[in-house]
Amino acid sequence: MTRKHNSLDIEKLQAVIIDALEDVKAQDITILNTEKLSGEFDRVIIATGSSNRQTRALAKNVHEKVKENGGEILATEGEDTGEWVLVDCADIIVHLMQAPIRAYYNLEELWDGRN
Repeated sequence: MTRKHNSLDIEKLQAVIIDALEDVKAQDITILNTEKLSGEFDRVIIATGSSNRQTRALAKNVHEKVKENGGEILATEGEDTGEWVLVDCADIIVHLMQAPIRAYYNLEELWDGRN
């Protein structure tokens, strides 16, 4: 498969995303390095939102801030329910989840690289 690359370097893209999440008061932000686990993306960022409205607002802010900084958004999924919104920023995949969904799917364990 061809690797997706954002026009921003990975460290800059990560910083923009984290700032965007913090702006909208995301909780429990976790960054996982997946360079050795996936040929499609280098990082997974997971954050918790307290409501459907907040997860949608987090996704919208990530989208806007990445674009403002010259980055690319390849896709956004899950905005209809807001329980779990995924934002594909090419080299970084952002998962915005409400706490019960995050606990149930436990993506941190899936992507930690030790299993």
